[in-house]
Amino acid sequence: MTRWKTWFDARAPRERWLILIMLGLLAVTIVWVAVIRPVQDGLASSRERYDDAVIRLGQTQTTVNAIHAIQRGHPQPLGAPLADAVRERAEAAGFTLAGVDTGADSVRTSIGSAKAGALLGWLAGLEADGVLIDGATITANGDGTVAAQLTLKARRP
Repeated sequence: MTRWKTWFDARAPRERWLILIMLGLLAVTIVWVAVIRPVQDGLASSRERYDDAVIRLGQTQTTVNAIHAIQRGHPQPLGAPLADAVRERAEAAGFTLAGVDTGADSVRTSIGSAKAGALLGWLAGLEADGVLIDGATITANGDGTVAAQLTLKARRP
């Protein structure tokens, strides 16, 4: 250490100032590279992981809430044959069914003309009541209404 002090003392005052400034900048650079940057990178990484975790938590809670809603809302049995229940609900909603063909465990029917919003709302109501839409073909009639070919099944308890 004395060797460095002797070397430093042998320098001109201007050189000493430049060496001190250089050492100060070196110290600042080392602190920046060794301490500040890793801490900033770690914090940024932590924030990203936290944000991802919050998003995953929200998605999971949404899924859990949907599952709970399904579990709470198990529909009651239809109480009548599927074809009769579909006819009754269609008449109550103001739809005219073109025909109802009953199969082993399904019903095929068609609606010639209906407003799209009303039809989709009726279908959603059927699903909430325990009637599953196995297949649906909905086509535009060109006059602001739609026609639908539907295959419906009763949900099994």
